[in-house]
Amino acid sequence: MLKIAPSILSADFAKLGEEVAAVDKAGADWIHIDVMDGHFVPNLTFGPCVIKAIRQYSDKPFDVHLMIDPAQPYLKDYADAGADLITVHAEADKHLHRSVQYIKSLGKKAGVSLNPATPESALEYVLDDIDLILVMSVNPGFGGQKFIPSQLDKIRRLRDMIGDRQIDIQVDGGVNPDTIKSVVDAGANVVVAGSAVFGGDYKTNIQAIRDKSV
Repeated sequence: MLKIAPSILSADFAKLGEEVAAVDKAGADWIHIDVMDGHFVPNLTFGPCVIKAIRQYSDKPFDVHLMIDPAQPYLKDYADAGADLITVHAEADKHLHRSVQYIKSLGKKAGVSLNPATPESALEYVLDDIDLILVMSVNPGFGGQKFIPSQLDKIRRLRDMIGDRQIDIQVDGGVNPDTIKSVVDAGANVVVAGSAVFGGDYKTNIQAIRDKSV
């Protein structure tokens, strides 16, 4: 079953809580929150206090993607703020396994993200410990970029690597009704959509992605 996680990076920041409530009502499965530090990626976004403030607007899982380096010192802050799933980058913290274990110890699901140029082999020794793999299909930092087709082969290889483990494959970047079917066919079951959801009617946009995924 495809899960759609609208990215609030494309929402109206002046009314962020209302935007979260609106995409929840429109049919979002998760709420995707892109955290950027201006160091690991060239942009700045949401701190734990923002997540804590918008938590009351939705009971859907908060899917927090930490594009920050280091991430370990802030994991507890984001867990306490209301994250349900915390994803760190394989390229960020030096001790990936330690980060994953720490997230799990906080009672949260743990994800690991791979940038477009990072091979899937980076995950070989944490596969038994993670709940989600996030494949970046654009270079992280900004919304509205075009999908990088080479990531489809990476998704397929990851699906083979996972085997029978219960790990979600999430794709973030350039996902819209035109690209969704190829992403799902490759093996992804969770997609992040920003501008494809937040431009126009949210319910119509989410349903269009679902409809085109089969």
